[in-house]
Amino acid sequence: MPNLFIPESFEIPKSLDTEYFHFRVLEDEIAELDYEAVMSSQKRLQGIFGSGFEWPKSDMTLEDSAASLKIHKQEFESRQAFAYSVFNKSKNKCLGSVYIDPSQSQSYDCEVYLWVRDDSIALDKTLYQTVLNWLQKEWPFSKVAFPGRCISWEAWANELKVV
Repeated sequence: MPNLFIPESFEIPKSLDTEYFHFRVLEDEIAELDYEAVMSSQKRLQGIFGSGFEWPKSDMTLEDSAASLKIHKQEFESRQAFAYSVFNKSKNKCLGSVYIDPSQSQSYDCEVYLWVRDDSIALDKTLYQTVLNWLQKEWPFSKVAFPGRCISWEAWANELKVV
């Protein structure tokens, strides 16, 4: 039996509400709000998953984005990875996203990526701290990697080469 990303007994949070944010499962139902957030910050977001990753492309369409969100929802439902859309407290503006993925490195339990749209960039550190605290308190992970944030892309690439 393959190693599970998270224990089967763990109940995956479907949302999180904090002083500044409302997290909900990233799914195609919020495609228009997500797409607007992504494209409003498209140039800065390129490389958020690493230097060789071209998302989001300047010609990405709403349909492309919705298809991607469907995949994220399927991954969530099958417990393969967990992506959340980050909204403001009023739940009427998409501020960004959080992705919790199985780690490609044996030294970590998961790898986490997050972003905030350009016009809300002042909330970036608050979002990071919120996610870090949430993972430490509510999730079954002991070692979390934030590639490109707490570990440089170069160090992460070297980490992935370790056998």
